[in-house]
Amino acid sequence: MKVLLVFFYTPNQEYTSLARGLTAAHLLNETTEVAIIGHSCDPALKEIAQYDRISKVHVLDHLSLAHHLAEPCTEVMQPMVTQYSHILFVGNTTSKNVMPRLAAVCDISPISDVIGIENENQFKRPIYAGNIIETVGSSQPHKLISIRESMFAPMEKSAVQTPEIIHAELTLESPLVQFESELMTQQDRPDLSSAQTVVSGGGGLGSQENFSMVYALADCLGAGVGASRAAVDAGYISNDFQIGQTGKIVAPNVYIAIGISGAIQHMAGMKDSRVIIVINQDEDAPIMQQCDYGLVGDLFTAVPAMIEHFSEL
Repeated sequence: MKVLLVFFYTPNQEYTSLARGLTAAHLLNETTEVAIIGHSCDPALKEIAQYDRISKVHVLDHLSLAHHLAEPCTEVMQPMVTQYSHILFVGNTTSKNVMPRLAAVCDISPISDVIGIENENQFKRPIYAGNIIETVGSSQPHKLISIRESMFAPMEKSAVQTPEIIHAELTLESPLVQFESELMTQQDRPDLSSAQTVVSGGGGLGSQENFSMVYALADCLGAGVGASRAAVDAGYISNDFQIGQTGKIVAPNVYIAIGISGAIQHMAGMKDSRVIIVINQDEDAPIMQQCDYGLVGDLFTAVPAMIEHFSEL
């Protein structure tokens, strides 16, 4: 059994997803190989060198791979698939774009959003907005798997050996698509996927101006900012911050929900949080049945009081 973890390198990124991906890979095999895909990947090599039980690192470095378009990524990965029994991706927007195309080209049924690895052929994944956990069995000789990052603890750094580094010689064909431009959102707050504390606002805040209370409380706590679909649809915040079944999946140590009723769609994105704190004037709101601590009251009184308290600490 040979396991390959695919890591999409981007400059100035955090490496939490790499550490969590290695944890999942080592549940399948004592040692694993890693494929780095991107351009100018030397910083990623330095990071990977800090982890143990990695036998080989394949560096797929090319200017055409800098933005991880599905077409060139599939072209360079397709020859590698038959060499491994398991090819793992960390579930994110990039892997959700690349893995289906790779699966189609290789005629493999992918297994997505895995939250638990039973053995080399059986995997657990959520369905029906996380209300049911199914066990999927696969007898395919080559398995393409994406994992839900928040469900795997980061692997500790404890390198005792240097992996073999293999720089692939790439000759990419004329691209079917090409990168034109991107508009990046800059923020000083922690990224939702790695934040230990998340403060989310919902439709109960009533306006974009009132949503600023969520930002203020998050700043006091050094937390990431999230939102329900109702807040996004109302235009209080962009959909980059939406948490839920069609948004981002988070599992922080502390999740604070302000003015969120707790629709199934939203609960699917945050129910694995370690501690859930809810501020809502409706004691019968669905999210109140799932929280660890619930404050029934006026959020326009409670949240400013919290901001004032934490600002003084």
